[in-house]
Amino acid sequence: MTVELISPYGGRLVDLSAEKTTDHLPSIRLSARTMCDLELLATGGFSPLDRFMSEADFHSVLDNLRLRDGTLFPLPIVLSVPEDSRVEVGMEIGLRTEQNQLLATMQVAEKYRWDLEETATKLLGKFDLRHPLVAEMHRWGTWFISGELRVPRLPPHYDFQNLRLTPLQTRQRFSAMGNPNIVAFQTRNPLHLVHEQLTRRAIDEVNGALFLHPIVGLERMGDVAFYNRIHSYETFVERYFDKDRVLLALLPFASRYAGPRETVMDAIMRRNYGANHLIIGRNHASPLTDRDGNRFYDAYEGQNLFRDYSDEIGVKLIPFRTLVHARDNSQVDVLDRVPRGAKTAPILRSQLHRIETPEGRKPDSWFERQKTAAYIERGNSKQQQQGVCIWFTGLHGSGKSSTASVLTTLLRAQRRTVTLLDSDVLRTNMGQKLGYSRADRETHIRHIGFIASEIVRHEGIAVCVAVSPYRSTRNEVRAMVADGQFVEVWMDAPFEVAEQKDEKGFYQRARRGEIDNFAGIDVPFEQPRNPEIRIDATANSAESSAHILLNYLIQRGFVKPDG
Repeated sequence: MTVELISPYGGRLVDLSAEKTTDHLPSIRLSARTMCDLELLATGGFSPLDRFMSEADFHSVLDNLRLRDGTLFPLPIVLSVPEDSRVEVGMEIGLRTEQNQLLATMQVAEKYRWDLEETATKLLGKFDLRHPLVAEMHRWGTWFISGELRVPRLPPHYDFQNLRLTPLQTRQRFSAMGNPNIVAFQTRNPLHLVHEQLTRRAIDEVNGALFLHPIVGLERMGDVAFYNRIHSYETFVERYFDKDRVLLALLPFASRYAGPRETVMDAIMRRNYGANHLIIGRNHASPLTDRDGNRFYDAYEGQNLFRDYSDEIGVKLIPFRTLVHARDNSQVDVLDRVPRGAKTAPILRSQLHRIETPEGRKPDSWFERQKTAAYIERGNSKQQQQGVCIWFTGLHGSGKSSTASVLTTLLRAQRRTVTLLDSDVLRTNMGQKLGYSRADRETHIRHIGFIASEIVRHEGIAVCVAVSPYRSTRNEVRAMVADGQFVEVWMDAPFEVAEQKDEKGFYQRARRGEIDNFAGIDVPFEQPRNPEIRIDATANSAESSAHILLNYLIQRGFVKPDG
């Protein structure tokens, strides 16, 4: 028996599929983010939107959370091209992958400029370079383009193909289940018994079915390893849930970490996939803290905005309720259902994201299923010493290299795997083609950041030495690394002292015009506003500075004090 589900948002499911088109077109290559957006546009995940946004829609969404026709739509979906792009209105262009595979064509109808600070402030509530999207937006082109899309091929996926279901396919599966009440649960973390209890209660309350719909568009650094995470979901569905009441599929959405706005967007997307309920927890789609250490959004801001628009979207909110461990019966229960006087223990949010408890022991059987835990344990970096990126910034001659060299020796003495990434050394060996323009300097810093992020991901320590004078670029690198595993070290030295200690002669070369865009000479050094550590380079030797840093790493748990 099939049933009728909630209709797609806007009344119909957008379908941009087309026959194969000519391969000989002027083309642009899409980033990983825009490939995710193209896939959701093409398959109807963003219905009723059928293209990258026009200028009128873009500004209307930023100002009013609505398309220009009045339809609620909270996030701008845009495609940028660089300042010197030859794309012009009236052209037909190809949209390609980084590997040059043709995915789609666009008949360019608009090309318009945008402002980074205005966009970030309106979209995210503040302009903060610590926000991962703001850091990324500095790499976007200066123009947005829009026009009719034809998509003969979706972005290719070579893994979990049976789980990469389009909105039409999930709707067909739900309809065949015979249940019109679909409860979506979004997650990027392992599923513990807490989540299992929550989802079971949620579908029982509405007599519905569970739609387990993890976001997989852009993996966030610090997430549990992708393959282990998805395998754990498969095990959860196959072993511990009624197969007639659950569907697992992957959502190719690239998060903006836009908090309340993204919460509303998540509800709209889930309606397009066939769900009419959505479980939302605290701090949904939030990067948590800003540059001052304050939360970007209030914990329940997303839930509150969702409630405001729930009727208009047609999707009901199911809040992630407070759960506790009832010690008397070793069960997980909703706090307000536990009998008065019963002994309970709080379940920390951090516990839900890792295999170990804060005390370092594995959780009891009430906390995690053995089979799913086995998958997570394979990829969880918490089982070993964590990786960390130590990023030295400061003027040339401020003592970065000498301090980093001493610190590297101290860390190796602690039996940690350490890689020293010195900007000058890397430029000599890898970046000969890069000049000293701002764009080339920023590209060089991003290269170092990428290498460092890979080292950190594999539980190593990356000690990076680079002037990196621009805050935006430093924060791009910060965003590449897992939350809490980036340590910005500002070697603070007055210009006069730094120039006096410059043994490499960079200042003299810059004054002669041999080096352009040199920090302190013809471009300013943008001082860090909230570094993890500021070291007075005039009051501390390289050795004492390195010991200050080592003690900090020990306090943070990155290094064991006994080696």
